[in-house]
Amino acid sequence: MTEWWRDAVIYQIYPRSFQDSDGDGIGDLPGITRRLDHVASLGVDAIWLSPIFTSPMKDMGYDVSNYCDIDPLFGTLSDFDAMVARAHDLGLKVIIDQVLSHSSDRHPWFAESRASRDNDRADWYVWADPNPDGTPPNNWPSVFGGPAWEWEPRRRQYYLHNFLIEQPDLNLWNRDVQDALLDTMRFWLDRGVDGFRLDTVNFYFHDARLRDNPPNPDSAAPDTYNMQRHVYSKNRPENIAFLRRMRKLTDAYDARMMVGEVGESGDTAIRIMAEYTAGSDRLHMCYSFEMLSHAFTARHFRHTIEGVHQDAPDAHACWSFSNHDVFRHVTRWLPYAESPEALARQAAAMLLSFPGTICLYQGEELGQTETELTYDELTDPPALRFWPEVKGRDGCRTPMVWDDSENAGFTTAKPWLPVKEPQAARHAAGQQGDNDSVLSAYRATIAFRKAQMPLRRGQTSFLDLPEPILAFYRGAEGQALTCVFNLSTAPETLTLAEDAALVGPSRATLSGRVLDLPPNGFAWLDRAVRLSA
Repeated sequence: MTEWWRDAVIYQIYPRSFQDSDGDGIGDLPGITRRLDHVASLGVDAIWLSPIFTSPMKDMGYDVSNYCDIDPLFGTLSDFDAMVARAHDLGLKVIIDQVLSHSSDRHPWFAESRASRDNDRADWYVWADPNPDGTPPNNWPSVFGGPAWEWEPRRRQYYLHNFLIEQPDLNLWNRDVQDALLDTMRFWLDRGVDGFRLDTVNFYFHDARLRDNPPNPDSAAPDTYNMQRHVYSKNRPENIAFLRRMRKLTDAYDARMMVGEVGESGDTAIRIMAEYTAGSDRLHMCYSFEMLSHAFTARHFRHTIEGVHQDAPDAHACWSFSNHDVFRHVTRWLPYAESPEALARQAAAMLLSFPGTICLYQGEELGQTETELTYDELTDPPALRFWPEVKGRDGCRTPMVWDDSENAGFTTAKPWLPVKEPQAARHAAGQQGDNDSVLSAYRATIAFRKAQMPLRRGQTSFLDLPEPILAFYRGAEGQALTCVFNLSTAPETLTLAEDAALVGPSRATLSGRVLDLPPNGFAWLDRAVRLSA
């Protein structure tokens, strides 16, 4: 069976913000189809689409009311089929989101479940009796603020919602629920999708006894959610058995894959990534938010990569620096940058040198920055609730910028989120044909990765060098590269123990055995060579 995903570069598309084709200010499937040539020109292997299913859009599609249809905002099933066909013609695999831990409260399953305690789907969601004083059954909080329990007077019970009140959690302890969710995945596999991105994959099961979470003494976060250790509300060992059922389903099709989003942080996230991908009967790969954080040190990147494989050598990770849930990395790491463009080029070089699968977020190839929004421009529920302490996710979800026309070529109408001048200035058309542009750097770096077996499939060994230098060897099939990155705004000089040559689109100079790295500089050397500061 083809394991194309092992060294793939995946391009994430946020459909609302990629390309509008019908003049309503919201991106759609025909718009994606129109712009697939741009994606293919980068040299990537696959696209991942954030949710496009029928939804009330309380959480921008992560509240699904029909798992087997397309929301009219985005088009039709025929539009989807046309997009898949065009992607496949261009050599691109298609990965779609699956939101299986919870549905919308508008889903027919929940409408039936909440109606009474004795109907056919009464146990399809997580219901619990109140405490004698009427309070929720335990102390679990919602990720989006407040308790994770909402009262339903028709049943005189609480239902669990780890996210919005409008996103009730499905009860995966119920085998019928598992079967129904697997059927929805089968629907899309039969339609030709090549894989799934699994939202909040570590939230599928809860503690059957509904025990209180213990406090988290290490938390300094201002939100109540991180004041607990979530040992009972998520991260449950019972999850593994369902992952095996999912893997058995995808293995029945040729060359399909699953990548799970681990909604956790720190060493717990790294452990779960390893646990969920160990062996050949679980997920193909996982990612967490470790590299989507503000941390920008050699120690952090090394600890994260090494940690995944420490106890599970065959575990497989998917790495990214930006996505639809976090501040764009060019803005997030700007304190460590000589300029946004220098950081964007270095980030591409570093990410595409990491072992495993790589995911890029739309606009990243343009060096796109976070959009600053005012309160009246927001749509994201956490930001609307906790502004200004919480800025939310809208700033990374603003429309893709294509050219210098109105709204940067995204739409002829008022866009659902504004296109502002700092973002519009980085449009794709303006970077075409410019060998010094961020777009050219991404194309060159992706091409270099594809041409180098050590970067695609090589083993990884880190070098012990002081901050701010991140350096490691990648080796495969008798070939090796040394990858070196200066994670600072000051120049750094290293000495090679033996002769070597710069290869690829390095941003450094090598004079004899002296390697000079400018701020945010990086280098690939054509062999495994010892370095000293």
